[in-house]
Amino acid sequence: MGNHSNFHFDIPANDPKAASEFYAALFGWEIRYNQTLQYWMFRTEPERGGGFVSTEIGEQPAKIGQIGIYIETDDIERDLTKAELLGGKIVVPKQELTGVGWEAVFADPTGNKVGLFQVQQDS
Repeated sequence: MGNHSNFHFDIPANDPKAASEFYAALFGWEIRYNQTLQYWMFRTEPERGGGFVSTEIGEQPAKIGQIGIYIETDDIERDLTKAELLGGKIVVPKQELTGVGWEAVFADPTGNKVGLFQVQQDS
């Protein structure tokens, strides 16, 4: 079956920097900014966290009220194929996040979008 842990979630924000400051103050989350991805990230525990995704950037901008979850996988292609066989649809095919890994998004049969994330393995 492979690893399928809850890995990451995105909180949509009109101002990701302000949102990151709010949650850092509220929950004490560690915040960092990835200049390459233009992305504010937070850490809730050593291996888990998320980020604040802009409602204005990207091919499919985030929408307020639609928190995105990502499930860690060791094989995105396998899980996308299985999702389709079970009635899901691929929304965003596998794409590289340079230096980090790969992501993809599918919609379940009821339309809920779920992301998959595969960590880049050091060679």
